[in-house]
Amino acid sequence: MAKHGKKYNQASEKIQKGQALPVLEALNKVKQLAYAKFDESVDAHINLGIDASKGEQSVRGSVVLPHGKGKTVTVVVFAKADHADEATKAGADYVGADDLVEKISAGWMDFDYAVATPDMMGIVGKVAKILGPRGLLPNKKVGTVTFDVGETVKELKKGRVFFKNDKQGLVHFSFGKKSFDSKKLEDNLSAFMKALIASKPATSKGKFLKKMTLCSTMGVGVAINPDEFS
Repeated sequence: MAKHGKKYNQASEKIQKGQALPVLEALNKVKQLAYAKFDESVDAHINLGIDASKGEQSVRGSVVLPHGKGKTVTVVVFAKADHADEATKAGADYVGADDLVEKISAGWMDFDYAVATPDMMGIVGKVAKILGPRGLLPNKKVGTVTFDVGETVKELKKGRVFFKNDKQGLVHFSFGKKSFDSKKLEDNLSAFMKALIASKPATSKGKFLKKMTLCSTMGVGVAINPDEFS
């Protein structure tokens, strides 16, 4: 069992085990108990009522957070000609084709999102083994393989964030920073939960949102009742 430091243990003592707090109260508690010297992210961890071993019950989607995540994101785009110009005008940080593949193959990974036009996926495939494990491979299902690169880049810059379940049927999602006021965090969390609920697989039966905790990057988990969102 992992051992926690003194500050974590002191914060943990201020949480009543088994008690689920209202959302806004929980967010205030998370901010209050955050002790790291850096501006910690605020995260949600949700246990879903799905069978993660079944592909048809996988949960994935995206959401534009009203107040962003509190960080500047770097977006690269695999595109040519007019689509490359469109991506550049929309604010993409790096636009290319074979040159971008070479750059990534050489070890450059200083970006948060990769977008590609459908006709570029053959080229993107050359670095799929690099991008895939890092969750950076453009994917049609989440909208990062598209000819509408301009709008996609704008949304990513504005705060569109992706989510998906892990092998245990959990979704982990960062929706802001400790420095955000609680109302902004609540707005972001509500937008995310609406998108998460909308992504419920048709084959998933019973209670979809089973358990939910909020915490800062280094902080203790604060339980909330997921039924507040459904």
